[in-house]
Amino acid sequence: MLEALKDEVCEQNHELPRNNLVVGSGGNVSARDPETGFVVIKPSGIKFAHLAPDTMVVVNLEGNVIEGTMKPSVDTGIHLYIYRHRDDVFGIAHTHSPYASSFAARGERIPAILTPITHILGRDVPCSQYATPGEVDTGRAVLETAEGGSAVLVKAHGVFTMGKSATEATNIAIYLEEAAKTTHLAMIHGPVEEIPQEEIDRCYNWFQKNYGQSGQKNVKS
Repeated sequence: MLEALKDEVCEQNHELPRNNLVVGSGGNVSARDPETGFVVIKPSGIKFAHLAPDTMVVVNLEGNVIEGTMKPSVDTGIHLYIYRHRDDVFGIAHTHSPYASSFAARGERIPAILTPITHILGRDVPCSQYATPGEVDTGRAVLETAEGGSAVLVKAHGVFTMGKSATEATNIAIYLEEAAKTTHLAMIHGPVEEIPQEEIDRCYNWFQKNYGQSGQKNVKS
C-alpha cells in the first residue's frame, strides 16, 4: 500500500509545476495511508524534477520518519496537524499558485462567482489571518478557516487544499487556480456578482451526484 501511495504522491507533486502552481522546490503534496495512518510527503528542498517515488519520505502522525533517507518537507508539521484533526482528509496539496496567492497576499477570499468552483467546493474560498509558516499555527489557521471545507487561502502565504486522496487535493488546487485567475480578470472590469448560497448548494449537490462515471468520484469540470 505504501509503495502505491509513494507513486501517487510523487506523481501529484509533479502536477504542481506542470500546472504552474509552484516554482523551484516550493509547495508540496502529501497523502495519509488509511490503514497505518502513516503520511507520505516530498523531501525538503528537492526540486520537483528530481523527485521519484523512492525519494518520498514516510512519517507517522507524530512526525517521526518511518521510511526515507532525506528530511521531509518543512511544511510536514502543517500537514500532520490537519490529518490529526480531520478524519475525512487523506490528501493535502499546498501551493503558491500566483492568482490564488494574490488574493492571499491581500488577505482576501476568492468569491464564489463561477459555477465550476462551486461544483467542487460548494462555497467561496476563505482566507485566514496571518499564521507562522511551517508551524502548528498554520495548521490551526487552515482548519479554523476551512470550517470543514476543502480549500483555504492562508494570508501572505498561499493555498491549502484537502481531499480524499492526494490526487483529489491536487485537482482541487488546479481548478482553484483557474477560478482565481478568471475571478481576478473579471474584477479588473468592475464589481462581480456572487452566486447566491441557495444556488451554490444546488450546483454543488447536482455536481456531486451526476459528475463522472458510475462508481467514480473525480474532481474535474
